[in-house]
Amino acid sequence: MLKQEKINFIINTLEELYPEIPIPLDHKDPYTLLIAVLMSAQSTDVRVNKITPLLFERADNPNDMVKLTVEEIREIIKPVGLSPMKSKGIHGLSKILIEKYNGEVPADFEALESLPAVGHKTASVVMAQAFNIPAFPVDTHIHRLLYRWGLSNGKNVVQTEKDAKRLFPKEKWNNLHLQIIWYGREYSPARGWNLERDIITKTIGRKTVIKAYNKKAH
Repeated sequence: MLKQEKINFIINTLEELYPEIPIPLDHKDPYTLLIAVLMSAQSTDVRVNKITPLLFERADNPNDMVKLTVEEIREIIKPVGLSPMKSKGIHGLSKILIEKYNGEVPADFEALESLPAVGHKTASVVMAQAFNIPAFPVDTHIHRLLYRWGLSNGKNVVQTEKDAKRLFPKEKWNNLHLQIIWYGREYSPARGWNLERDIITKTIGRKTVIKAYNKKAH
């Protein structure tokens, strides 16, 4: 199968499986999405979705957030992990949004990445999901699947993002990054992987990956 045929197969399969694509993190606006994505670092969306309502009940906008102390924020978000860094980031970026952006989240990569505790992936998620600006945030699922599918060398997420943007049409990026995440969770997980259910990898996957799976399975 030619590379373009693989790309078309992936897009068509994912659109068939996920014609409507839910956003994994609960939020109501760009600010609450930004905070939720920041909190999701090295945590699960399920855990974050349990904690964000507790935080947003106290503060769901920058003005209310800065009224809380870093310690108060940390106490609320402790279950998601890395709370010392995340609480400082949430308080610090809220202060900057008030001072520099009139309390609004900027729809700009450079501005977002300059905020405390906001890296490229977090900025990409906000740009794609809050502002519908093409981006291709790479999480562990996308990194794993593009390697399994033979579309990236799997060395690092930076390279995986470059490969994804080069291979897939720009107008599809925002949907695809979510579709691949859902597909990875449901059909191609890191653990408990069943190749028979994973139709995309089974059809177009890297031969060495399939061979290693079959060897392990038998």
